[in-house]
Amino acid sequence: QVQLVESGGGSVQAGGSLRLSCAVSGDTISTYCMGWYRQTPGKGREGVAIIRTRGGSTYYHDSVKGRFTASQDNAERTLYLQMNSLKPEDTAMYYCAARRTSAGGSCLGDIGPLQGPPHLYSWGQGTQVSVSS
Repeated sequence: QVQLVESGGGSVQAGGSLRLSCAVSGDTISTYCMGWYRQTPGKGREGVAIIRTRGGSTYYHDSVKGRFTASQDNAERTLYLQMNSLKPEDTAMYYCAARRTSAGGSCLGDIGPLQGPPHLYSWGQGTQVSVSS
């Protein structure tokens, strides 16, 4: 398994930008679907930007395509989420998370609701993003 520590987040006005970071430690062998989930009060967590660690393929929720960019720095073992053109509806708690997958597994299904129970994932502590209109 991996351990994840997030940083970044905060409050911005609509149209602004923020960058989230996620430091990764632990398992360096397995393939993971790793990225960013968000949650608003009363709703479940949903994946919005996911990277397949082996190969680097990226996947995005339709609501963030063209505005959010997920990337990984393998040397620093850090995952990033650059969020541009932020909207009030992007306001949420954002979590860095990782789900181990097979060497040939796809991460496309990690966009949207969780693929399984939360304990199947490794989670960061979460960081609040608030966008005002």
